[in-house]
Amino acid sequence: MAGKIGAIILAAGFSNRFGSIKLCAELDNGATVFSQTLARIRTAVPNYKVITRPELADLLSPFETELNIFQDAEKGMGATLAHAISLIESWDGCLVCLADMPFIAVETYKSLASQLGDNNIVIPVHNQQPGNPVGFGKKYFPELLQLSGDSGGRPVVQAHQADVLRLETEDAAILYDIDTPDDLEKYQLLSD
Repeated sequence: MAGKIGAIILAAGFSNRFGSIKLCAELDNGATVFSQTLARIRTAVPNYKVITRPELADLLSPFETELNIFQDAEKGMGATLAHAISLIESWDGCLVCLADMPFIAVETYKSLASQLGDNNIVIPVHNQQPGNPVGFGKKYFPELLQLSGDSGGRPVVQAHQADVLRLETEDAAILYDIDTPDDLEKYQLLSD
């Protein structure tokens, strides 16, 4: 692992397909989607920054007091990620984590962080399917700073295939992206 590795937690989405604020949806164990995701990342990666939009700040602040507000979240995940990168220029690498993936194991985050250097990209893979979070070394920060739109870090990954380390994992939750209440119900059953 390179010097200072941290996690960016993207929590600025609009939950359009969920019908309500999915980060506040309650899991069977009483935690919310956001609080469980955050707790697992915090345990694995002590350095982290939560990026959210103004309308969600009051809802997320009971779980995290150090929120980074991005005023232009409607410009998409790429713009949100670029804003996040502007806050971590002293880091050597970052895991880009999605706040709506509460079932990823702590060990998965730790494993990805341990393989991340300042000049590679780390992607978890389960049964040949790439998932999240994706780790980027500092070498890619200038490109990530230029992102806009909704594709997130995908263009940077595609431009640097030779630098990508694919890390096989048994953790199927790297694929459990929650978009609808049905997704949440299904993935919760699979994760029990």
